[in-house]
Amino acid sequence: MGDYTFAFETSTTHPGFLKAPPLTARPAARFVVAGIPWDGSTTNRPGARFGPYQIRRASHMLCDGMHPEWGVSPLAELADAGDLTLPNTSLAAMRAALAPLVAPLVANHHVAWLGGDHSVTLPLLRAYRAQVGRPLALVHFDAHCDTWTDHFGEPSGHGTWVHEAFVEGLVEPARTVQFGIRSAAARETSRYVADRGGLIYTARDLRGLESPGQLAAVVAAVRARLSGAGAPPVYLSLDIDCLDPAFAPGTGTPEPGGLSSAQVLTLLEELTDLDLVGMDLCEVAPAYDHAELTSNAAANFVWTYLCGRMRAP
Repeated sequence: MGDYTFAFETSTTHPGFLKAPPLTARPAARFVVAGIPWDGSTTNRPGARFGPYQIRRASHMLCDGMHPEWGVSPLAELADAGDLTLPNTSLAAMRAALAPLVAPLVANHHVAWLGGDHSVTLPLLRAYRAQVGRPLALVHFDAHCDTWTDHFGEPSGHGTWVHEAFVEGLVEPARTVQFGIRSAAARETSRYVADRGGLIYTARDLRGLESPGQLAAVVAAVRARLSGAGAPPVYLSLDIDCLDPAFAPGTGTPEPGGLSSAQVLTLLEELTDLDLVGMDLCEVAPAYDHAELTSNAAANFVWTYLCGRMRAP
């Protein structure tokens, strides 16, 4: 048991994401997967600390990692850093401990982060902002806008990180795009991003749009907003509850009327030409899953993202 600190942490001596070797065995890996097993900021059903383990386990179904349409696999250039060992009762202590662990990974690798609840994205954005030297563009998949100004009386949590990122200058509001938003919220909260110049495609906006052809106008608008001369690098944050609970029941705050797995895959595939510098996938809570639907979707999304990076210029 010396290989583990907490029972929910993924072993680094067992196969990692796509059965990739540990980072210690492939220190120059172009791509790295790392877990942040924290769920101390959940507001409904806890359990996302177990998400990284189940996402890795589901990824082992992806065989050799070869994408059936693109003919690429990230596996030869991939390593797994395992789960970062962090305090698991204090948000402030977790973020303070996370910062020095994240910085060298961001500086040396293209990282896909496995959450954990969505409060982990704020310290990740701080690290990327420091690394690139300017505010980033942001693509955000979620049922929730995450622009609340407080966390049920606390100053920060998994529903405040977008607001905090704007206030801290970590991302450019006008180069922020949200997909799948649909939860109950006051107008000043749900339209926070749009009121500051960003784009919001609610789940209602995207109903009936699934194929590349059907989503072409949406993709073109996002490309026009996030690409071109002077555009900053793009960070992608994907909350698994952007999916309808029919596709992802295993999450802490499910919201009916969400996106389909095919919609999210189409958007990920069609936006591979953006200057993406990293991504996270959060809020997989395996205890509420059925037939591993949620962890399989999550693993497929991370794999699709990494395959897209293989294809990118």
